Amino acid sequence: MPSRLNPYISFDGEARSAMEFYREVFGGTLSLNTFGEFGEEKAGDAADKIMHAMLETDSGFTLMGADVPPGMEHKAGNNIAVSVSGEDAGELRGYWDKLSADGAVSVPLEKQMWGDVFGMCTDRFGITWLVNINQRPA
Repeated sequence: MPSRLNPYISFDGEARSAMEFYREVFGGTLSLNTFGEFGEEKAGDAADKIMHAMLETDSGFTLMGADVPPGMEHKAGNNIAVSVSGEDAGELRGYWDKLSADGAVSVPLEKQMWGDVFGMCTDRFGITWLVNINQRPA
């Protein structure tokens, strides 16, 4: 899969209904994963909230979203980021190195509970970036 760039929207408990609405608008295939499905220990009441949603349309659009993780604040202005994902680890690590330089890393680029290598940073211009390196099953 080639690398792709797409918006990633954060919601305050409404990710499921919002992403289902976008599926009605744009069509396509929607996948939803909850915090509970990934065994997020701090999930508690958030176990049924969306940890990651992805809508892929026949027109080639990809829209991702999630509910704000437990312990993080949701406020206007921090509710959208840009996601870069794919399988080319060298290419994606290169993007990560440049985006995170002179910025702030909130999640280091490392293997995550869902199996992929993922990191989140805010670049020097205040834009939040999510970098996900898909790991093929062995």
